[in-house]
Amino acid sequence: MPRLAQCFGTADYEEAARRRLPRPLFDYISGAADDEKTAAANVASFDRYDLVPRYLTDVTQVSAATRVLGCDLVWPLILAPTGMSRMFHPDGEQGVAVAAAGAGCGYALSTMATASIEDIGAISTGPKIYQLYLLADDALNFASIDRCKAAGFDALCLTVDTIVAGNRERDLRSGLTVPPRLTPASLASFVSRPGWCLGYLGGGKFSLPNVTAGGEGDLSTLAAFFASKMEANISWERIAKIAAYWGGPFAIKGLQCADDALRAADAGATAVILSNHGGRQLDGGAATIDLVANIVDAVGDRVEVILDGGVRRGSHIVKALAMGARACMTGRPYLYALSAFGAQGVERWLSAMHQETLRTMALIGCASIDDIGREHLRLAGTAPAFLAAEAAAGDAERVSAVLRQA
Repeated sequence: MPRLAQCFGTADYEEAARRRLPRPLFDYISGAADDEKTAAANVASFDRYDLVPRYLTDVTQVSAATRVLGCDLVWPLILAPTGMSRMFHPDGEQGVAVAAAGAGCGYALSTMATASIEDIGAISTGPKIYQLYLLADDALNFASIDRCKAAGFDALCLTVDTIVAGNRERDLRSGLTVPPRLTPASLASFVSRPGWCLGYLGGGKFSLPNVTAGGEGDLSTLAAFFASKMEANISWERIAKIAAYWGGPFAIKGLQCADDALRAADAGATAVILSNHGGRQLDGGAATIDLVANIVDAVGDRVEVILDGGVRRGSHIVKALAMGARACMTGRPYLYALSAFGAQGVERWLSAMHQETLRTMALIGCASIDDIGREHLRLAGTAPAFLAAEAAAGDAERVSAVLRQA
């Protein structure tokens, strides 16, 4: 297994996580729905867009500072909500939240986290977002929101793409389901990873404290309780009600079309997170980077657009910003770093991603976020000046059409 000092890019942390985690847990992070094509496309589709440098500009001082969801960020990255982080390393959500605060990026806490809203509110000094799954009982929804207000969270994020569970065949094969049905091979994989086993056994009580106020019961019981309360009929009226009750910066996560983004603005959202849940829900959907330009042009200044999916490099963040996104979210990469090296790994990975973002900005001639635009992008294989000429002519619709081409 590589040492932390030998890890530089996201792929290094992925390999380190593969070697430390029992196979079912690694597959839980890495896996996706059905044939996993959407998950792969999220990453690969960044390569369909080339960066176009504009040299002879002053990049003596480069800053990626921005403001998203009412939060001041040192750079435009938010660590996406991921469930049960302590299952991968004892440092869990607390370690990730502290690392995010230290790196100047945002952190989103999942409803299915193994740390409570109150734990993260107390330990993190950085921008904090709570990710809410809508339950059929509004008393439970409002109770969670009240807890977020009391704990000092900055923004609320409602996930809408999990009305039914995705078909994740890796988990079915390994038996990492609710309840667990581990196969002999899966059990052997846990035995072969004593480092993970010792960390898990020594990490204290394992619970889901945001599922119920007390988070009491074993994981299967809590997960079953949560599943029984999930709302399968999310309406725009319910979303407007949640947004009004929260009363602050509010994002809807999981949208993938312009009409839904516009309706989100009408319902009180201040941001939309373009996401396909990392390909873990619907397989066969579009890569999220391919959605950005069209939706940005449709919503204008009505809502902030945040890209979630496939971000593995600082250059990916810059490409999304050039499309018009306000910020990016990512989940798997920091889980790989956490799984392999704990909070220290997340800190190192974040530092590298931050430097990659600043370096990319300097190399394309941008000293600030406001300098990045569509003139810095072209479709791979097109004439270098093509999109720049369209952008200079103010033809946003044509630029968007070109950026959406296959």
